[in-house]
Amino acid sequence: MIREMYYEESAVPVNARKEEKLNKGFTIAAIVFFVLSAFYFFFALMNIASLLGDEELETIDRVVGSLMTLSFFFVGVLIGVLLLVYRRRYNVSFDYAFVEDELRISKVFNGKRRKFLRTLKAEQMLKIGSCEKESFRRTQAGMSKKQILVMTPNEEPAANKEFFYILYSTTMEKVLVIIEARREILEYLVRAAGRSKYEPN
Repeated sequence: MIREMYYEESAVPVNARKEEKLNKGFTIAAIVFFVLSAFYFFFALMNIASLLGDEELETIDRVVGSLMTLSFFFVGVLIGVLLLVYRRRYNVSFDYAFVEDELRISKVFNGKRRKFLRTLKAEQMLKIGSCEKESFRRTQAGMSKKQILVMTPNEEPAANKEFFYILYSTTMEKVLVIIEARREILEYLVRAAGRSKYEPN
């Protein structure tokens, strides 16, 4: 029998405004480097075109100049790409949607682009509890770093929220998932997975 349960919540950065500004700043800086790179590429093409039409042999300085201009182009493009990649670390949030006995988790970049991460099915949840309890520390001690998935942007929970853990197992893996939400989500998880999975201490 399918339980008609639905719950949705998001974990956003506690300093969201600051992170939004940082994200925007990195984006603007990347655009500036791409524009400068385009100018350097244009000048390099102009120099190369003039060199091809020059029959004189005294063109070493101009060849060196063209190579330097091209190197500035590649460096500018590289810096622009790195800035775009680095900006993804800021203004990141996580969406949790509990639908029909499964928790669906997505990562949202800058409030716009959404990336689905994974679905946790209730029947494959082994343990559920609060990260403030001793059961979390015991469970964490038995996991490797690769098996611990922190799906929250914050190091400390926001107001009226807590960190919860879900020990999840499939035929392929066993992972410890950490989420940040209001206590209501715990009620949905326990109702779906069964009270025997809940670790109160």
